[in-house]
Amino acid sequence: MRGAYLFLADGFEETEALATLDILRRGGLDVQTVSIDEEGFVCGSHGITVTADLIWYEFTVEVKLGGTSEKDLMVFPGGMPGTKNLAAQEELMELMKRHFNEGGTVAAICAAPGLVASQLDGLEGRKFTCFDGFEENMIAKGAEYVKAPAVADRNLITGRGAGCAIDFALKILESLTDEETVAKVRHGLMLD
Repeated sequence: MRGAYLFLADGFEETEALATLDILRRGGLDVQTVSIDEEGFVCGSHGITVTADLIWYEFTVEVKLGGTSEKDLMVFPGGMPGTKNLAAQEELMELMKRHFNEGGTVAAICAAPGLVASQLDGLEGRKFTCFDGFEENMIAKGAEYVKAPAVADRNLITGRGAGCAIDFALKILESLTDEETVAKVRHGLMLD
């Protein structure tokens, strides 16, 4: 897989998806949104409908599945039932596992660390955070829960919930770019 993608399923958490997308694009990352089915319109958990950049078929045609670098990114927002819908998309979960094993970055927020990222192998000793009550699956895989807004541990980046979406996005940006880019985005958002 080459590139940066944010995956959307009906019932996604709007703030987690859209704030993250906005900040990553402000930081110069070419992130595309992907609907996990063949419908381009995806309805969030609070009734906000967005148009994805790519539907699932377009994504599978566009993406090169032959290799991944650490600059490649897969982002999974939380929200219900969006997170359950992401986790149930078997082809996406297989791609995520291969992407992560090849060194690509997986970022998940809210319920997504517990339902989506927990399907990854090699989580032993990794630090993570998530929405309260969704830590059990990650802990069962040997990961260590940290109650923080956002946590980066090598190529796994996790966020706690909607109120932490900006921290989560900045943590992704910090992992994939440089201090100058993060400082510029923080300044533009009046976070200094």
